[in-house]
Amino acid sequence: MSGVPPIRRRADDLDPAESLRAGLAQVVGDLRGVAGLVYVQAGSPDGLHLVSSTGLSPDHARSLRYLTNNEICPHGRTVFEGAQGARAWLPAPAAADGAADGIWPAVGVAVVPLPGTAEPDGPKGALAVLLQGARQPGAEQWALLESAAARAAVDVRRAFTATTPLSQTRRAAGSTTPEALQAVGVGCWECTPATNRLVLDEQALAVLGIDDDCFDGRLETWTRLIHVDDRSTLASEGARAIRTGSLFIHEHRLCRPDGACRWVRVRGRVKPGAPEEPVTFVGTLCDVTESRSARERISHAMRHMSDGFLVVDRGWRITFVNTAADAMLGAAKDIVGRVLWDLPATGRLPLPVGLREMCRRVADTATPADVDVKGPVDGRWYRLRLVPLSDGMAFFFTDVHDKRERKAAERAEALRAARTSELTAALAEAIGTQGVVDAVARHVLPMFGAAGLVMQVIEDDQVRIVGSAGYTQDFLDLVATIPLSATNATANVLRSRTPQFFSTPEEYLSRYPQSAYLGNLGDKEAWAFLPLIASDQPVGVCALAFARPRRFTREERTLMVALSGLIAQALERARLFDAEHLRAQELQRGLLPQELPTVPYCSTAVCYQPAGQGMDVGGDWYDLIPLSSHRIALVIGDVMGHGLAQAAAMGRLRTAVHTLAGLELAPDEVLEHLNEVVAGLGDDSYATMLYAVYDPVTGRCVFACAGHPPPAVVGPDGTVRFPDLPSDPPLGAADPPFETTEVTVPDGSLLVLYTDGLVESSRCDIDTGMSRLAQLLGEGGHLGDLDTLCEKVVAGLLPARQQTSDDAAVLLARVHRVPADAIAAWPLRAEPQAAGEARRLVGEQLERWGLSDLVTTTELLVSELVGNVARHAKGPVGLRLLRDSTLICEVSDGTLTTPRIRRASALDEGGRGLQLVAALSRRWGTRYTATGKCIWTEQAIGDRAGVSADTLLSALADGPFA
Repeated sequence: MSGVPPIRRRADDLDPAESLRAGLAQVVGDLRGVAGLVYVQAGSPDGLHLVSSTGLSPDHARSLRYLTNNEICPHGRTVFEGAQGARAWLPAPAAADGAADGIWPAVGVAVVPLPGTAEPDGPKGALAVLLQGARQPGAEQWALLESAAARAAVDVRRAFTATTPLSQTRRAAGSTTPEALQAVGVGCWECTPATNRLVLDEQALAVLGIDDDCFDGRLETWTRLIHVDDRSTLASEGARAIRTGSLFIHEHRLCRPDGACRWVRVRGRVKPGAPEEPVTFVGTLCDVTESRSARERISHAMRHMSDGFLVVDRGWRITFVNTAADAMLGAAKDIVGRVLWDLPATGRLPLPVGLREMCRRVADTATPADVDVKGPVDGRWYRLRLVPLSDGMAFFFTDVHDKRERKAAERAEALRAARTSELTAALAEAIGTQGVVDAVARHVLPMFGAAGLVMQVIEDDQVRIVGSAGYTQDFLDLVATIPLSATNATANVLRSRTPQFFSTPEEYLSRYPQSAYLGNLGDKEAWAFLPLIASDQPVGVCALAFARPRRFTREERTLMVALSGLIAQALERARLFDAEHLRAQELQRGLLPQELPTVPYCSTAVCYQPAGQGMDVGGDWYDLIPLSSHRIALVIGDVMGHGLAQAAAMGRLRTAVHTLAGLELAPDEVLEHLNEVVAGLGDDSYATMLYAVYDPVTGRCVFACAGHPPPAVVGPDGTVRFPDLPSDPPLGAADPPFETTEVTVPDGSLLVLYTDGLVESSRCDIDTGMSRLAQLLGEGGHLGDLDTLCEKVVAGLLPARQQTSDDAAVLLARVHRVPADAIAAWPLRAEPQAAGEARRLVGEQLERWGLSDLVTTTELLVSELVGNVARHAKGPVGLRLLRDSTLICEVSDGTLTTPRIRRASALDEGGRGLQLVAALSRRWGTRYTATGKCIWTEQAIGDRAGVSADTLLSALADGPFA
């Protein structure tokens, strides 16, 4: 650059704003800069107004329209430095430093003041050019900038000294101000601080006390009238309005030209316009001296009222505080003008935690809020109320300690009454002694803030604990049983029927020093021993314990004694129920099998879960009945309902089942007879039942069902299936005949019989319960111990046993087949010669089995049975031997005639054959088959298995042998 380029002359008729923008664009281009700005100070020394810019986006220019003297950004401070009369330079930040602060771009800024800053009427401002890089401009560049600033100063001066036409400074009130504003003395104004332009209507001129003939249209004419102490706050409000575009309201003192000092209220807002246009305000102006005087009178009254009152402005600085608030806050000096958050916490009323966030929330929502604070000095409660104002916020401090205490007492009384009502209802619904203890622990302990409970009753001159809460088991073991003649608080309360209260351990031990062995008395430090008296007789003691020493008020003692009467009545009823329930359970346990018999080819496990506490005994039962030829009957049933009648009906049914099973009846015939038994119990008696007969020789199981859930069959591979059984009605409501279902069961399978209480409840339907049962059975349980599997099933289906409302029974039976080498069977002809053939076959088979000691006896039995068949029966005849721990001999035929033992006379030739069979076998009997009947005998295998010679001769001597 060889020199400063000449400045082009401007046409005389060129607008100052256009000329200013053109000159600014030229210098930015010559310096290869990014953007240029011209700022002017007008109306207030605390701010700079942007009057022209180039190279900035509209949004960026709008955000930089006003700078204050407290700018945090270095660029803003640099511009202010230049406006003070000396050029300034701020290099662009290094790459490591990141972008510049705030809204300024990451560039350097070169600033020169506008010439004429020192002149009284000269424009005060600066020209700034944003440059890339960190190198400071050279001498030629600074000269170019100063030349451009001089040209800009001329344009600014032209704009400042431009006269406003008298028609604009004296606008008729009727054309610019609504009649309503004129009627109440409100004037309108418009100003452009950057150009020092001001437009006032007649009413505004009257408020300011300016003669309309002398008004020059300059903003400074107004600002010179504002009291010095109020100018900075007005400038701050104007700056905030420029930044936010919001309405500003400000009251300040006005020193009128006639010497009068008045208070005026100014309301204004930035007029919308393009970013490069100077900021223009429009607003209203009114005299508020009288209203402010009224407010001052109100302020005087509020200053001396009993409640605390404090006001802050938008900057959270305290503008008013009355005597009461000043005393509560306890500041060491005058707090007016101080920021609310900076007050020391030395008074009776500390500022609550989170007050700043609460204030901002109230200001944003324009909704009052309350918060209660407890004073650390006097311990009293104060209510702090926050009320949003147009120009700040008001705080009210009220002592609400006595009111809170009254309300707390009322709430405590209401809560105590409600808890007493809840306790009464809970005691009325409590079932059993434990239910009463639980109700007292749940309702009485919170009512008094107690930490422990011990409930004791009298039994045979002893005082025994029946329930507790809040104590360790070791301590309870020390006082589990106490003689009624003992010298301690419990026994003394029962003998005297008078409650005793102890506020400290020392007080208790001073009265009963012999109780020192209890150590710290269960980690409790205060007690209330209440006698439980029902029907004018002491039944026990309720002892409440507290974790800390306490004094019992008269009201608390009276209430505790009253509650002890309710507890005593409930406890006495609960003990009677427990006794009756215990007798019913003993009856039920007596009716159920104590243990299932041990049978070959079947292992079992059972579990019976009675209903939860408070429910009567039920009618669920199970059984396993050995039948002939290693067959077994599996039985499970449920008498509908609960109570002693249902338990008794269950006992009658179980007895009937044993009787009918002993007759070797088919499953459907058993149910037919049982249906008659249940029908005879009454119209309201019903029972469901599942009766199954398993034959280990064939592996077949026959089921008959009367309204009962189907069994589960778990195969050796873990597959679970529920056989599709006919849905016959329950016993007592059925119409025979019953249907049967035959299922072939693989060796090693598991038969699972259960009652509906296992798979169905109010929380689970039967389909879901059966699915869950199948899942539990299929999880490898078929391979493990049956007792473990039984516990797993019950725990999985009844996790909360105390909550069950129905009895539940489950019977697991793992069944096996008789080995093939332990079975021998032959068909025989229905001829007399068949007896000899049978003896030969039996003898040979027993020799092969190594049972030669049973050959003679078995030959006699087989000969008698086959001879009877040949003489009295018909159809196909079969002979079968089964060897296990016993030897079973079976002879079958095609007739249904049942042989019976009869007493033969001395002259009868027959009738003694079955007597011989009974004498030679341990057991014998007859059962019906699908094709006829089968007569069977059972002999023991072992050292004493054979029949002695005397027994055999005696049997033969009784009559002829067929």
